[in-house]
Amino acid sequence: MKKIESQNSRLLKHFIKAGRITQRQAMADYSIQSLTKRISELRKMGYGIISNIKQHPITGQRYAEYVLEGRA
Repeated sequence: MKKIESQNSRLLKHFIKAGRITQRQAMADYSIQSLTKRISELRKMGYGIISNIKQHPITGQRYAEYVLEGRA
């Protein structure tokens, strides 16, 4: 459980600085394998996090970008 708390803490710090994050960023920067799980936990803690569906301009692949409310 301590590892999850550490990941949530790191995510919150990232949101405060950058305002947004994607799965790719979470994996590369913080070794977070299950970003959707961490986002769900933060939402249950009362943080307003919005999911925006984006599309890569070259590959066309769709992905979610998570934005902390008030930091958009």
